Amino acid sequence: MAFFSKLKERLFKSSSKLDEGLDAIVEDGADSPVAAPEAPVAEPALQEQPIEQPAEEKTTERDSQAAEPSPAPAASAPESKAKSPGLLGRLIGRSSASEPRRVLDDDMLEQLEELLIAADMGVDTALRVTSNMAEGRLGKKLSAREIKELLAAEVARVMETVAKPMPIYAHRPQVVLVVGVNGSGKTTTIGKLASQFKGAGKKVVIAAGDTFRAAAVEQLQVWGERAGVPVLTAPEGSDPASLAFDAMTKAQEEGADLLMIDTAGRLQNRADLMEELAKIVRVIRKKDETAPHNTLLVLDATTGQNALSQVETFRKISDVSGLVMTKLDGTAKGGVLVALADKFGLPIHAIGVGEQIDDLAPFDPEEFAAALTGLDQS
Repeated sequence: MAFFSKLKERLFKSSSKLDEGLDAIVEDGADSPVAAPEAPVAEPALQEQPIEQPAEEKTTERDSQAAEPSPAPAASAPESKAKSPGLLGRLIGRSSASEPRRVLDDDMLEQLEELLIAADMGVDTALRVTSNMAEGRLGKKLSAREIKELLAAEVARVMETVAKPMPIYAHRPQVVLVVGVNGSGKTTTIGKLASQFKGAGKKVVIAAGDTFRAAAVEQLQVWGERAGVPVLTAPEGSDPASLAFDAMTKAQEEGADLLMIDTAGRLQNRADLMEELAKIVRVIRKKDETAPHNTLLVLDATTGQNALSQVETFRKISDVSGLVMTKLDGTAKGGVLVALADKFGLPIHAIGVGEQIDDLAPFDPEEFAAALTGLDQS
């Protein structure tokens, strides 16, 4: 639960944006407090409630309680003891008559879609999520809290199938190729994963395949020393495919469980750099035709919808098997992770919300959905 607290705290940009947006949507169309009833309604009319009818004219017994003006005295509703929550109340729970409520109609759905698109959930995913939220609920009056609970439940449902830890195989060494664009957090992610696997009793070797950036090699060496994991290097400017081949030989000789190969950051629109990555894959398959056994694509959450095109490109070159999303603490667009899950269905192995060793943790869909929408996790 500690990581959930940290996740919720550091996802404040995304969660506060959704929080404020959902509150504004409900308040924008909530029952008007101007036309307050002079006396309690004894026998509410059993009439149909067309969506286009103004909200203040829909006077069911349940709504007459929910629409009480906020400054009303505590003892002003003699009927408040009588009614139990309806079906929606039982489904969502903890219904509060004091909260502003709005009828879920086409206008409200459109505003919800725009809010989710602004959170980088993508058009297709936003439409699908809001459609599922509305199913069986059109014409119902909902509070902002209830909308948040519905949204969190739908986000968790979308992401439940992709929340999977990185598989560990009996094959030794298990080759883990780590790819991504410049600045996505590959090197830090490798260091954190290596430290965690070492702590779990695995023998790990790291290959510093970013032979063009001395800082990346030095950073991996620092992580290697911290975790007690050897880091294999090559002179600056060396062929990274050759280093990967030599690292596989070394890992086999030492009986390593895992060989994690760092690669140079590359833009997905640079054909020459992507070909270099394809060469690494071809070379290590000469040593082991089943390698790499995992290809982790590290994505920077701050890139938003551009993460989708990165996945498209890297899958063609290196057969991506799983995702790691970093820098969720630095973006107001955490919804992109939902779009990725909805479009590709690739396993999401871990998410990162900081630079410390414990800031990378296995992906939990319910914790993420609660943090994204600003809900407390019960």
